[in-house]
Amino acid sequence: MHDPKMITGRGDGVKIQLAEWSGREQTILCIHGITANCRCWDLVASTLAPDYRVLAMDLRGRGGSDKPATGYSIEQHGRDILALLDDLNVKRPVLMGHSLGAFISLAFAAHYPDRVERVVLVDGGGDLTQEEMDKVFAGIKPSLDRLGKIFPSTQAYLESMKQAPYIQPWSSFLETYYRWEIMEVPGGVQTNIDPLHIEEEAANVKKMAAASLYPKIACKVLILRATQGLLAQDDILLPEPVVKRMVSEIPHARYVDIKGTNHYGIIFQPDRVRDEALRSFLKE
Repeated sequence: MHDPKMITGRGDGVKIQLAEWSGREQTILCIHGITANCRCWDLVASTLAPDYRVLAMDLRGRGGSDKPATGYSIEQHGRDILALLDDLNVKRPVLMGHSLGAFISLAFAAHYPDRVERVVLVDGGGDLTQEEMDKVFAGIKPSLDRLGKIFPSTQAYLESMKQAPYIQPWSSFLETYYRWEIMEVPGGVQTNIDPLHIEEEAANVKKMAAASLYPKIACKVLILRATQGLLAQDDILLPEPVVKRMVSEIPHARYVDIKGTNHYGIIFQPDRVRDEALRSFLKE
């Protein structure tokens, strides 16, 4: 697996950092989750490049992208992506989003249909009830809790992440991902993500009426669904009734269960079913 080339592009008034895996075919733009970064896509990209060109962006406020004081909403990320595609001269990519990235991809495809070739929603984009959304935020709370906390060293930070039960087994892909978000501060290291930016993001996501966008999606959509919970069996992002509603209301959508994976494992762990579903969808 070759490491990506790190490049920058212009979002809507911000610098956006990207990882690029060069490839022969269609460009796939990957969009990560709420506290993630572009390197969460390393494993998936390694199964798609060099057949496809894979670009993975750091959303504003994460990784190597600019971190303005505000602007953490699905609409603003959409404006960043539009500007970025223009800057990189990419006309109609495949959009692939995980978690928050799935909601961003869904909204982008609804608002800018002529700029998307097709969409992959990885464990996200569902219209959840307040109770279901609360369970999800309880499930990702351990991941949110690392933000703003100071660890004595990079090694101490990585050791702490290795203990998390929901990202087992540990791998070099996970290590690369966590190293990408570490910055040195007085007293040690911490993530380069401001918890206040994530609070603004979370408040905006909770207001989103995802189902209102479903009928507006003109392109083909593949939904990949993790079947396991994070801390409980029912803190899943796409409960079965939710994904069935998506498939019935998004005109050209289908879904594939990635059995035995949770919300993080669906992108961080090797999975033949996921890879085959992606490849056959991209070839159609």
